[in-house]
Amino acid sequence: MTRLSVATTNVPGDLPQKLEQIAAAGFSGVELYEPDLTGFAGSADEIGKLARALGLNIEVMQPFHDFEGLTDDARKAAFSRLKHKLDLMTALGARTLLIGSSTHPEASSDFAQITEDFRELADCVGSAGCRAALIALPWARHLTTELNALKIVEAVNSPAFGIALNSFFSLAGGEQAARLRDIPGDQIFHVQLSDAPALEFDITRLKSHFSLLPGQGGLNLASFVRIVARSGYQGPWSIARVGATAEGSRAAHARDAFRALASLLDEVAIREPALAHPLEGLPPRVTPTGLEFLEFAAAGADHDRLARLLETMCFRKERQHRSKSVELWRQGAINIVVNSESKGFAAKARAEHGPCVCDMGLRVQDAEQTVARATALGAPEFSQPVGTGELDIPAIKGVGGSVVHFIDEKSDLHRVWDIEFDPVPKERSVQPVGLRRIDHVAQTMRYQEMQSWLTYYLSTFEMEKADVVDVADPSGIILSQALASPEGEVRLNLNGAGERRTFAGAFLAQGFGAGVQHLAFLSDDIFETSDLLAAAGFERLAMPANYYEDLRVRFDMDDNLVTKLRAGDILYDRDGRGEYFQIYSAPFWGGFFFEIVARKGGYQGYGARNAPIRLAAQMRHLKETEAA
Repeated sequence: MTRLSVATTNVPGDLPQKLEQIAAAGFSGVELYEPDLTGFAGSADEIGKLARALGLNIEVMQPFHDFEGLTDDARKAAFSRLKHKLDLMTALGARTLLIGSSTHPEASSDFAQITEDFRELADCVGSAGCRAALIALPWARHLTTELNALKIVEAVNSPAFGIALNSFFSLAGGEQAARLRDIPGDQIFHVQLSDAPALEFDITRLKSHFSLLPGQGGLNLASFVRIVARSGYQGPWSIARVGATAEGSRAAHARDAFRALASLLDEVAIREPALAHPLEGLPPRVTPTGLEFLEFAAAGADHDRLARLLETMCFRKERQHRSKSVELWRQGAINIVVNSESKGFAAKARAEHGPCVCDMGLRVQDAEQTVARATALGAPEFSQPVGTGELDIPAIKGVGGSVVHFIDEKSDLHRVWDIEFDPVPKERSVQPVGLRRIDHVAQTMRYQEMQSWLTYYLSTFEMEKADVVDVADPSGIILSQALASPEGEVRLNLNGAGERRTFAGAFLAQGFGAGVQHLAFLSDDIFETSDLLAAAGFERLAMPANYYEDLRVRFDMDDNLVTKLRAGDILYDRDGRGEYFQIYSAPFWGGFFFEIVARKGGYQGYGARNAPIRLAAQMRHLKETEAA
């Protein structure tokens, strides 16, 4: 009987739901994607029993990376991780461990050392009654092809050690399958089938899939423009056809294309005399120097719920607007504005989206100049009636119906809190929990809107983008694009959602469109902050015990640190010498939440590997809340 298998990461839902759907479809087995297990609240033994009850074999457990070619403590840690994986496989009833060839920067290329590492691995795996399949990753440090991997397998010469093949890796580079004909069948332990556009496609067909607007990709277009301009070219600069990825945002394409093209040419013209500026008097891109405030539109019970949550994070209601139902809550350098007005922009945003973040204030050197650049590139200017004694703060309409105000120190704009607000008498002393400033703002949108938002930010502000990250939600994939100002004073995460059933998709459906889904506050001492939050009654998101067992092995972590992390439901990541800590509030308003983070040792990321765990916990919390 032919065995048919599918990876759990391809299927929506939590792990039990994934297995039920896979069995109902007619598969006889699964590749178990380990983050699906780590985010599950139960035990590995429970999953193994459920799979067997459904008639499924757990054919492969994956992934296991960065094993071979290491020395000293790193090698010991790799074998410690291996033991943990084998213990999980025994509980699951899984037989084969899929091992990706190492991408570790310190992995040795020494054939003898790599062979010895895998020979010891084969002995461990065989003693556990399992086997291991080595898959060559094209982006790996040394073992990048199936034939490289086969040489290692032949040198190890163990019945517990073979190779895995992936059709995408084998064929996408234009290679022919015939070159694999000499691999003995008994040394192939697993085969993955995956299709993709062939690289020898006509370039017009390939381009229709991958073309993007300037700034959205990674090509050095500035150098291209500079060279062409120096050649004496006097003709038009044109945006060619974009790829299929922009199909869902055609209504915004003309605006985005103009914004991207003008921004690119202006950037080059600043330093290249041979190129004329595309727009007369266009101010340079603006460097945001901080987030001055985030404004919520919330009234009635929604206002009260937000106020209670701010109180449990030990924010103080410091000021009240002199003529409006608008409050200023503050801690450290964080200013949270809560607007309960029945008229005006916040009221309109609340009517259209429900309670939400409706406004963001950025600190810049010159507010008027910022608006001038944004409007010249097509952003609509925003204004509403200004009352007596109020400041007319320059602003533009952002993407998704939000507003961005700009605060500078050239005028009285930075004194807005003193000019428009009165202090609130203190009824009691509130001890801060150590929140210093806003670390980042996460905005959720549909996949098709991401490129438009990206172009909007990159063409207006001096910001750099990171690589797009695929985040595995229990019900689908979310794309995440991080942006940051040069010194990291302003950090934004753009999260694209497609499936309505994903946590981000549910937020979009609940709020009738794109918007800010969470705010992250920076703490200097996450454990002190955690203790103070607990004393204040802060409701945080509960994390599964499996996650902390995985942390212990993954990072060879001290037991005391693991215990402290687990006690506070704190997520952890490490990148070189940098460390990252995360605490999440329970979600409210259909998917909005707060995050508290701490960064050590120059960590610049956002804990991407923790995102599937957090998302699974949030979906679990929402289901439990709905069932209560």
